[in-house]
Amino acid sequence: MEHCIFNLPDVQASKPSIAINLTRVGVTNVKKLVEIKRKDKRPIVLISTFDVFVDLPSDRKGANLSRNFEAVDEVLEKVLSTPVYEIEQLCSDIAHNLLGRHEYANQAEVRMKSEYMIRRASPSTGIKCQEVVNIFAEASAVRGAGNDDYFDVKKLIGAEVVGMTACPCAQEIMRDKAANELSELGVDRDTIIKFLERVPMATHNQRGRGIISIKVAHDFDVSLESIINIIERSMSSSVYEVLKRSDEKVVVETAHMNPKFVEDCVRAMADNIVREFPDLPDNAVITIKQTNEESIHRHNAFAERVALMGDLRMEINQE
Repeated sequence: MEHCIFNLPDVQASKPSIAINLTRVGVTNVKKLVEIKRKDKRPIVLISTFDVFVDLPSDRKGANLSRNFEAVDEVLEKVLSTPVYEIEQLCSDIAHNLLGRHEYANQAEVRMKSEYMIRRASPSTGIKCQEVVNIFAEASAVRGAGNDDYFDVKKLIGAEVVGMTACPCAQEIMRDKAANELSELGVDRDTIIKFLERVPMATHNQRGRGIISIKVAHDFDVSLESIINIIERSMSSSVYEVLKRSDEKVVVETAHMNPKFVEDCVRAMADNIVREFPDLPDNAVITIKQTNEESIHRHNAFAERVALMGDLRMEINQE
C-alpha cells in the first residue's frame, strides 16, 4: 500500500480573516538561567524571566513563536563563549536576533526581570547580610527603512530598591510639641534649640520603593551598581535584613535626621543621576519613580519624573 504524502500548509503565513497590524505578538514569562560576567569578580547567575515580542503585519495570520525561543537560547548559548557584562546588552542581542529570524517583522522587543542579590553590612556592628534588589532590562530593535540589514537598537536598564523614609510633616508637629513641653518645664530657649538639633523627633515611617530606569542607544553602557546606590542614597535610610540593637539605633536615627517626602526622594534621585552620570547623552530617557507605603494611612504616596537627560541636566544646573 502506498503512503500518501501531504504538504503541510504554513498556517501562520496565511492571510487572516481580519487584516490589521498587531503591535506585539510573542511569548511571556519565559524563565532562563543567565550568567553575567564581571571583571575581576565572580560571575553573577540570575534566574530571569523574559518577555519577547515582534510586530505582525496585516497580511500574516500568526508569528512563528518557536523562533522567539530559538533567539533567546542562541544568545544565551553564545554567552558561554563570549562574555556578556550587562543584562541590557543581552536583551539587545536577543532583539537583534529576533529581527533576523522574523523576516516579516519590522520591530522586536525584549524585556527581562531578575532578582539580584547584593551584599551589605549592618551600619554599626558590620554584620554581613544579603539584600534582594529587583533589576530589569529592555531592548527594542527597529529595522531600518530601505535597509533590512540595519537595525536601530535602543536598550534600557533599571532597578527597584526598598528603603525607608521618615515623614517631615509629622516630625515638625512633634518638634513643636517637644519645644512647648520643654519650655513649660523651664528649659531655656537656647538649650531647647540645641536639644532639638541633636535628638530627632518621632514621626511616622514608610517603606519606600524607588525605581530608576535609563534608556539609551545600543552603544552606551550604564552602570547598574550606580543606579542601585543612587536609589538607596535618595531615601531617608537604607534597610537591612539583619540588625542588632546598636544597628537599629543607627538606622532609626539616620532616617529621622533625614526626613523626606515621596517628592523629595524623586528629586534627590534626579539630582544624583545628573551628578553620577555626567557623560549620559542628552537624548537618554530617564524615568524615576518612588512609592511610599504609608504606615498611618491606608493609601500609598507616589511621585514620578520622566525626562530627557538634557532637560533634567538643564533644570538641575540652573537650580
